[in-house]
Amino acid sequence: MMMARFIPVSSCQFRFGFRELPPSSSSLYPRRFEVSHRRFPIKCSSSEPEYGVDSSPSLSSSSSSSSSTSEVSINSSTYNWFTGLGGIGTLDTAYLTYLKLTGSDAFCPVGGGTCGDVLNSDYAVVFGVPLPVIGFAMYGLVTALSAQLGEDNLPFGISKTNGRFALFAITTTMASSSAYFLYILSTKLSGSSCLYCLVSAFLSFTLFFLTSKDVKLQKIQQVVGLQICLALIVVASLTASYSTAQPILSSSRDIELPYYSTEITTSSSPYAIALAKHLNSIGAKMYGAFWCSHCLEQKEMFGREAAKLLNYVECFPQGYKKGTKIFKACSDVGIEGFPTWMINGQVLGGEVELAELAEMSGFSLDQAK
Repeated sequence: MMMARFIPVSSCQFRFGFRELPPSSSSLYPRRFEVSHRRFPIKCSSSEPEYGVDSSPSLSSSSSSSSSTSEVSINSSTYNWFTGLGGIGTLDTAYLTYLKLTGSDAFCPVGGGTCGDVLNSDYAVVFGVPLPVIGFAMYGLVTALSAQLGEDNLPFGISKTNGRFALFAITTTMASSSAYFLYILSTKLSGSSCLYCLVSAFLSFTLFFLTSKDVKLQKIQQVVGLQICLALIVVASLTASYSTAQPILSSSRDIELPYYSTEITTSSSPYAIALAKHLNSIGAKMYGAFWCSHCLEQKEMFGREAAKLLNYVECFPQGYKKGTKIFKACSDVGIEGFPTWMINGQVLGGEVELAELAEMSGFSLDQAK
């Protein structure tokens, strides 16, 4: 019995093969052929293909399509992570913003110190803007941009490449800021801790590393100069902000002062006693600090007896140290210096003569008599 064999024949339009059949004893023709296989290639080839090799364009196209689909799926999953982490950061900074703007106390489950010490320190404000407000805006921007990148639906005709680049620049800025604030927390506010601040720093670093992974190593090498420039701008801006700020007790930042009571050595006149009673009756308040020499001099003007009748508010009843939070009653009215008088809705700063206090409060000599 004769074995069948394939004879390839190629042309520019199609390709097919013949199979030789064994001769039949009753046939007049000694050899017969049968078409056994047909293929229609995409392009012509003048060389003979190897036997058993079947190049299929449709298979290659399908593989490419599958790879593209997988890449899109990976990118979408990554941006979902960005959106989730950005959302957590937004909630964290929103809570800190609420505490900062309302002067409320934070709940701190962890720490040697309180979150209020950090939140109400001089380092919680950058160029007059509360730091949590800046963090809230940055996390909100990351969340919105990541969500739009995941849906490939960027506004204003922004390309996806530019969107990724913007996200990379934002997270680089956030990570640089967090590194700077961790340095401040460990050196300037070493006696305090803030769990919410540490969570925010962790989220910033995580977002930075994820965006770095998304940009790929080759592109990071191309924009490493931009990273360095952004980090230098952040550090220079924060340093300039803190160097120009006017903190309370800036000359005694490293001094810890336990609270102590002051002794008034002068005696009170009848006029001073009557004025003190009048100020108390109309709800006038004097805000001061135990370490403030001007506050003591103001009390000396009234004398021992009259000073006890004043409605005096101590703004540091627990003493003073680095990062000390000012008393809530003082922060609520925006006290910026000592002493400060609040009389009938009007604010008077510094030492004030008794005659001026009497005029401001509507006190007359007849009342004194």
